[in-house]
Amino acid sequence: MGDHRETDGVGANHSQPLPNGHTNGHANGVNGHADSEWFIGSIDQGTTSSRFLLFNRDMDPVASHQMEFENLYPESGWHEHDALELLSSVESCIERAMEQFTYKGYSKSQVKAVGITNQRETTVCWDKNTGEPLCNAVVWPDTRTKDIVRDLKTCPGAHQIPELCGLPLSTYPSSVKLVWLLQNNLDVRHAYEDGRLAFGTVDSWLIYRLNGKEKNIHVTDTTNASRTMFMNLHTLQYDEKLLNFFGIDRTKVALPKIVPSSDPEAFGSVAGGALAGVRIAGCLGDQSSALVGQCGFSAGQAKNTYGTGCFLLYNVGTKPVLSKYGLLATVAFDFGKGREPVYALEGSIAVAGSGVKFLMHNLGFIRDSNKVGELAESVKDNGGVVFVTAFSGLFAPYWIDDAKGTIFGITQHTQRGHIARATLEATCFQTRAILEAMEKDSNHKLESLAVDGGMSNSDLTMQIQADISGIRVERPAMRETTALGAAIAAGLAVEGCWTDFDELTQLTRRKPGRKVFEPQVDAKKAQRMYHHWERAVDMSRGWVRDDLKYDDDDDGAAEVDRPDILRQPTL
Repeated sequence: MGDHRETDGVGANHSQPLPNGHTNGHANGVNGHADSEWFIGSIDQGTTSSRFLLFNRDMDPVASHQMEFENLYPESGWHEHDALELLSSVESCIERAMEQFTYKGYSKSQVKAVGITNQRETTVCWDKNTGEPLCNAVVWPDTRTKDIVRDLKTCPGAHQIPELCGLPLSTYPSSVKLVWLLQNNLDVRHAYEDGRLAFGTVDSWLIYRLNGKEKNIHVTDTTNASRTMFMNLHTLQYDEKLLNFFGIDRTKVALPKIVPSSDPEAFGSVAGGALAGVRIAGCLGDQSSALVGQCGFSAGQAKNTYGTGCFLLYNVGTKPVLSKYGLLATVAFDFGKGREPVYALEGSIAVAGSGVKFLMHNLGFIRDSNKVGELAESVKDNGGVVFVTAFSGLFAPYWIDDAKGTIFGITQHTQRGHIARATLEATCFQTRAILEAMEKDSNHKLESLAVDGGMSNSDLTMQIQADISGIRVERPAMRETTALGAAIAAGLAVEGCWTDFDELTQLTRRKPGRKVFEPQVDAKKAQRMYHHWERAVDMSRGWVRDDLKYDDDDDGAAEVDRPDILRQPTL
């Protein structure tokens, strides 16, 4: 979910300078290598771009390529991707990065495995007979399902759903996206009725096609499956109660097999191209991957990824914790080999880097997203402006589906810099709200927050985060943590690579360049700012009202019939 990406928003770096060869003398740099050296590849498929990186044994990237693709918004609240374009962008990134890799003197034989990390919840439907998509992928922030969600909340047993899967009913998970497609897309509905429908999140789709569709490798890992609302969080298998609640008949749709996040066989291997024959050995949803990339292996550790969206994960250990304060319970990682799965509490913010892109593309404030920090620093504070960036409602811990983006406090004094600063602050305020909810659920106050993602490159934004939250913010020198997490999952699955968490943690801690941001604002001032934010959130509610209509022949308002979730599909 988000871009969950390292490259969106403030401080995004698309050039990605890389070291020439390795550190610590493991290789001779360009045009030379030691035969004993090994590398792990990482596919990082996000909301606005795809990337492929190759990491050495010291967890440094030595080659990479990134490619953006088109995001489609056919109607208000709709957000789609062309599933074939997602695949082709990944394949192109692999080819270009491998060209860099071989130019430096390395060979494919040194690539021991590939991991995949991906935007979560985004729903892909394809024909299992042809292997071709039946429609565009419905992307995680899409809100076309709000009427379905509203109706499902009134169904018997709705209150038990979070206890089974860890997620509240919202427009966010894959389940309601599939229900909408079954109701409204005739190609999907006909495939379902004919028993031809294959469902998956982006990881499943990529693994299926990278293996060659004729092999029919249709799998997902537990971190991605935990975002569908179809998997029982306790058993880590599909749950008939959950499927029945959403009206899904397993005899009519192929669901991906759920496997651990790290496995040498389950994900198959790349069928063609520059990595032909290289096994796929790791798979993690992007936020879990970032936690792994930050080496957040122990209970009590937390990370926040600032990408298109913003996602905070808090490791709670080997038993799931069901939140009482609006957070999600999810699988953090599941590395198999006798290890117990590890769970997390998650807080999700729909708009982070995408708010910066809104200033750039929609309002024309800046020409380069990297410049928003300079614009925000052109003023000393927000000038009384508060921007509730609820473009898709508000996620955790509020879960307000009918909120809309709203700017408060505009006066004739207001300048572009004030709105830019308020945009950055919106993400930081929502992060504080999630941190407070996590403190209540866990009965433990975090002392520090590990950060990554595009917006974390901005010193101003990270200082604002420390000031508003009142905790230390720690930013690693190597911020490709999402891609690194997938590489770690793959490396742990194969012989001769990394062996345990301690080794990985020590490698991370030895890296120079880590930066720490300490709170510099008086706690009372931070509390006043947060109080203004909370008032603004409350006032942003209720803008979406489709339950009333005004008839030209009637002075009053008449109720519109709510759509039946079992209605016939409409186009």
